[in-house]
Amino acid sequence: MTSKLFSPFTLRDLELANRIVVSPMCQYSAEDGAANDWHQAHLTMLSNSGAGLLMTEMTMVERDGRITPGCLGIYSDSHVSALKRVIESCRRWGSAKLGMQLGHAGRKGSSNVPWREGGAPLKSGDGAWQTMAPSAIPFGENWPAPKPLSKPEIERIIKSFVAAAKRADRAGFDLIELHGAHGYLLHQFLSPLSNQRDDEFGGSRDNRMRFPLRVAEAVRAAWPERKALGARITGTDWLEGGWTPDDTVAFAGALKQRGFDYCDVSGGGVVPTAPIPIGPGYMVQFAEKVKREAGIATRAIGMIVAPQQAEDIIASGRADLVAMARAFLDDPHWGWHAAEALGGAVKLPPQYARAGAGLWPGAKLLRPEAKTAE
Repeated sequence: MTSKLFSPFTLRDLELANRIVVSPMCQYSAEDGAANDWHQAHLTMLSNSGAGLLMTEMTMVERDGRITPGCLGIYSDSHVSALKRVIESCRRWGSAKLGMQLGHAGRKGSSNVPWREGGAPLKSGDGAWQTMAPSAIPFGENWPAPKPLSKPEIERIIKSFVAAAKRADRAGFDLIELHGAHGYLLHQFLSPLSNQRDDEFGGSRDNRMRFPLRVAEAVRAAWPERKALGARITGTDWLEGGWTPDDTVAFAGALKQRGFDYCDVSGGGVVPTAPIPIGPGYMVQFAEKVKREAGIATRAIGMIVAPQQAEDIIASGRADLVAMARAFLDDPHWGWHAAEALGGAVKLPPQYARAGAGLWPGAKLLRPEAKTAE
């Protein structure tokens, strides 16, 4: 039986070799937003993971939109040059198509990298900056209150997303997506837990969707028509009174109407105390609901770890793509090993071909489930 996970998938002019995606994973290692040797090594390695699509970490559209001082940015033309070097390396040595996730941290910004003070907010002497949000509601206990965005500041941020999209195109990315989940700025506007404005950007769901949809419209107009555009959106806030799965369907439908090609459906992150029931595939249900009710292609995430688990999600039609993050950090050749287990095929670099199950008997000793690709 032919593996559905290893069947191709097309988004506009972009044909992916399979349905596997490396999720965006913040590395907190940039230098004032600029990619460096770490990003080149990290992303080039993952471009050879067997995944059809490799996404960069959330890349910030403004300097003050960073989560930490180490976050990747695309708010300067100098960032384009640094990223081109990384992209050239990925294309020379790897096989994955390349996507960039664009975002703004909002009130979750101005924090330490996770391995310093547990990612706590920066202190004034450590280079802290004023964060921004729809309303002056801190992210959590001991977090500073953000500055509510004025209407001129909202317009500026929309322009920053547009400028970032244009730079991503010049850098050579195949695809971009907006980060509208995990409690970052676009999500902050969507959720009633973080948006208590009384103007046209707050109140009703339509009003709370207004700013993210204006960003979406502006980015779609700036991004080449032939290139695919998507969004990571939140399936739920996991709290009563917050954003719901039905809200997600409405938002996904609005994105589709504006020319978006897919939604990556995640959940949580807008409030640190939300009781999230983490377990294998715990957020696939939201991608399934959006695919079924909004009629847009979806990417499922949420502790998708085993090859057969990923295969079942695609084969059952619950989502069109699956994305993994830490599974690829744990096993940078996850796609190779999934192909061995499912009878799929991936392109191995010739330097590593002799380690494949078809040529090396040791592969089956390490992974008894490995099959020789037909």
